[in-house]
Amino acid sequence: MKLGIAQAISVVGVEGHAVRIEVALLRGLPAFTIVGLPDAAVSESRERIRAAFAAAGIGFPTARVTVNLSPADTPKSGTGFDLGIAVAIIAAMSSWRADDNVVWIGELGLDGSVRPVRGILPAALSLAKTPGAHLVVPYASREEASFAQIDVSALWHLSEVAQDAGIACAPAPDIADAEPTRHVESAVSCDFEDVRGQEEARRALEISAAGGHHLLMTGSAGIGKSMLASCLPGILPCLSLAQAVEVASIASAVGEFDGHLSLVPPLSSPHHTASAAALIGGGTVPRPGAISRAHHGVLYLDELPEFSRSVLQALRQPMEEGHIDIHRARHSVRFPSEFQLIGAANPCRCGMFYEDSLQCTCSPRERRDYFRRIGGPMIDRFDLSIVLHRLSRAELAEHVGGEPSRIVAQRVACAHERMLARLEGTAWANNAQASTAWLRKNTTLPERASDRMNNVLATGQLSMRGVTKVLRVAWTLADLAGRDAPAEADVDEAFALRGRGV
Repeated sequence: MKLGIAQAISVVGVEGHAVRIEVALLRGLPAFTIVGLPDAAVSESRERIRAAFAAAGIGFPTARVTVNLSPADTPKSGTGFDLGIAVAIIAAMSSWRADDNVVWIGELGLDGSVRPVRGILPAALSLAKTPGAHLVVPYASREEASFAQIDVSALWHLSEVAQDAGIACAPAPDIADAEPTRHVESAVSCDFEDVRGQEEARRALEISAAGGHHLLMTGSAGIGKSMLASCLPGILPCLSLAQAVEVASIASAVGEFDGHLSLVPPLSSPHHTASAAALIGGGTVPRPGAISRAHHGVLYLDELPEFSRSVLQALRQPMEEGHIDIHRARHSVRFPSEFQLIGAANPCRCGMFYEDSLQCTCSPRERRDYFRRIGGPMIDRFDLSIVLHRLSRAELAEHVGGEPSRIVAQRVACAHERMLARLEGTAWANNAQASTAWLRKNTTLPERASDRMNNVLATGQLSMRGVTKVLRVAWTLADLAGRDAPAEADVDEAFALRGRGV
């Protein structure tokens, strides 16, 4: 028996798990068997590897080939194991041995080329925790892997491995070599300067950006809710390099990473027909959902009442905890999901009630049932709730645009710095995450504001969660105003912004 060994990584969720590939060449009739909990894509690698060997002019062993992917209880999915299996077979055929510190990831084409796969970046990030580790990736993925600050080599054809092993093969096709260029982008597509009117909505979005608060916008169809939401990433503080790599890692795990690292917070906007698995993550082999794609960014849900009630209720836990745990019979994964939720809804199914109640075709019961689809506990989790109205004739006649996003972003950045200085040493990244205990200990309100808080609690106008959210918004308003503590005006505005809308 001849034995060959290579190292690979299985990406489960957004985490990489080490996999040892063992290949045994046994006596008997020629066969090719893969064991160790492979999925269909891994099992199909047999045909890709045979064709790649033929294209590279490498003689495939005329023996019983058994491939073991260890540990057997770790799920293996995707085509990224092709290269590792081929390397282990070549090692079994020759005296060459692959270094145990070298990890191989890549899909083999039928022409012997090594092609990119999803999950390169999360695999590289997990491997970066191992001292002395070296990663071999497809040529087209070398830039993506370089973001993990790890030693990386790139392959573009299987013949390169055979040549290193001293096995006779066809010469590899020529390719122009180039060093990977790390692209970091910070451009946004929408600017507040393009928004006309809607001063209250612009103010609410500025507060939301400064404190990380969830916002619900209610207004007629076509009034500009989606445009306003698309402007929000442009006024949020830029991501740190570590946060940008984390966001890119999630995009890589779902096959959406384009090779460019963006410092702009992401914006995820799933359709209202999305399933629970598409929104929060899941599947037979769990993959990140829309809330994880919005990690460190914005999750925009347009037509909020049209989402399935069960889908919306599934958002309640990740909104509070910043992550989602997906459990399956064989394994469980945790996806990060620290996002700002921006919801948009029409006032009724026809959308005309706020503009012209006489033209509204919905009955009072239909309007009430329309918002009941969202559910009280879900609505209670929005820190801010506002109503948008159509522009007046005077506003339409004005040709001057709104305040540019860069000016708003400067105010948000100053407020963010004050907030971070105050929350230094705590586990919270913004005001929206501050705990009730911290707020109770560190917030001293003016007498009239304190009396108002006690009254709304005693009369049941707001829940304890609602009062906590009012305090969080009041702190953000104080940060925007440059104050060291919330004033009575801050508390009043926080109550006003929470009480409007639904």
